Amino acid sequence: MRRDSIFYKLFQQSPTLLFDLLPEPPANAQAYRFDSVAVKEPRFEIDGVFLPPEADEPGIVYFCEVQFQKDEQLYERVFAESLLYFYRNRVRFGDWQTVIIYPSRHTEQSKLHPYRGLLNSEQVHRVYLDELGEIRQLPLWVALMVLTTVKEEKVPEEARYLLSRTRQEAALPLDRVIIEIVTTIMAYRFEQLSRVEIEAMLDITLKETRVYQEIKEEGRQEGRQEGRQEGRQEEAANLIGRQLAKRLEIPFQEVCSLVSGLPLPVLEELSEALLDFTRLDDLQTWLVDRSPE
Repeated sequence: MRRDSIFYKLFQQSPTLLFDLLPEPPANAQAYRFDSVAVKEPRFEIDGVFLPPEADEPGIVYFCEVQFQKDEQLYERVFAESLLYFYRNRVRFGDWQTVIIYPSRHTEQSKLHPYRGLLNSEQVHRVYLDELGEIRQLPLWVALMVLTTVKEEKVPEEARYLLSRTRQEAALPLDRVIIEIVTTIMAYRFEQLSRVEIEAMLDITLKETRVYQEIKEEGRQEGRQEGRQEGRQEEAANLIGRQLAKRLEIPFQEVCSLVSGLPLPVLEELSEALLDFTRLDDLQTWLVDRSPE
């Protein structure tokens, strides 16, 4: 005889039996009703699942949830997702842990009491990005996460600092990846700005931009449309023009007229040379020196 059918009958006849097993039964234990409920499985989507190497099985599986909006039923969902996945893959894993990443404590759901055991255990880790410390003292990849929470007025400065660290600490092609991540974070933080304006804000040199990489890639492959190539070239010239206008404190249109027709190799040189410019004359002299005789 299956034991669950026995317990079903016992609980059906005496619903308070369960509470007799607990050290602190609820005051209204007599009012509880026992039922056998079939739970229809919803579609769960876990933000991240970190799987152990196959050689380490059965290892620990880590679940990750990134939550930037207050959700008053987050823990219900997270624990249901995690435990269901663990249940379905029990033979592969020996244990599980869950990490929930918040921008701050204010984003955490209000009612924690039903999950106090899990939340205070070694299996659940709550990370509050604004409590990790000064962004410039953090490891680079952790600092990138914290950049998403920095106050808007400080974001450009901190983003430029992280890009500077990237150039010093990260090797190719990883530095390209980090630059793209920083630019993407800025695009989310400053939705009103174009990609070119964001890259100019960050003082990214042309070789570091997505535009430059796409132009170079198009140049390697045959059969690409010439109009598309010209469009990328124009976008690259637009980026350099905005950087020059910002640095020299002159109207963008005035600078754009000087650089719009330059080929990519010259624009690449200019993106690095402009850091030494202090006046419009510096730009004009630089262009004269590189003009064909």
